[in-house]
Amino acid sequence: MGDASLRLRPLVSLTLFLSAYSPLMLILAIKDIDLSARYLVSTPTISAILVFIAFASSWMTLTAVKDVEGGLPVEVTKAANKSGDMFGYTIPYMLSFMRVDLGDWQTMASLVLFLSVLFVMAYRTQTVFINPVLAVAGYMLIDCTFKRNAKETQAMVVTRKAIAVGDSILVDRLSHYLYIRSDSGSEDLERKP
Repeated sequence: MGDASLRLRPLVSLTLFLSAYSPLMLILAIKDIDLSARYLVSTPTISAILVFIAFASSWMTLTAVKDVEGGLPVEVTKAANKSGDMFGYTIPYMLSFMRVDLGDWQTMASLVLFLSVLFVMAYRTQTVFINPVLAVAGYMLIDCTFKRNAKETQAMVVTRKAIAVGDSILVDRLSHYLYIRSDSGSEDLERKP
């Protein structure tokens, strides 16, 4: 991407990324439960941090996406649902089926390194919106071609409502090839003759 101004800010991208792995964090915290331990978990500090990050990042992501307003009016000329691409996020969830000791610094350092590499890849490729938390909340990822003032653009659109060919919708640009559908008024725009 040549224009850095159209790249999602690193903190926003990190929040989106963390929310995508919030279920994994909760699974790891659940696996840390030890009923014989003083605080009912083997590593209370790490478990509390994981639970806090999971809930905070998910809440921030869902709030931010829901509050998008305004945008550019466009007419959709092609649309294909790409929400199935979200299943790529399931691979790191395989970690939850292994014994992960949250108190072992080598395990934690390895996990942080692994997730850091995944974050850099997601940030560089601008795929942080391929997010299972958004999918659970009802958002879809649509590969769209749309027209605005006779100029045609192909991009991915994050939306909560289905998009069909011929729809006139509002979109807000997040990066070069990533848009989010604005739901101001929650109805499609009137088609212009």
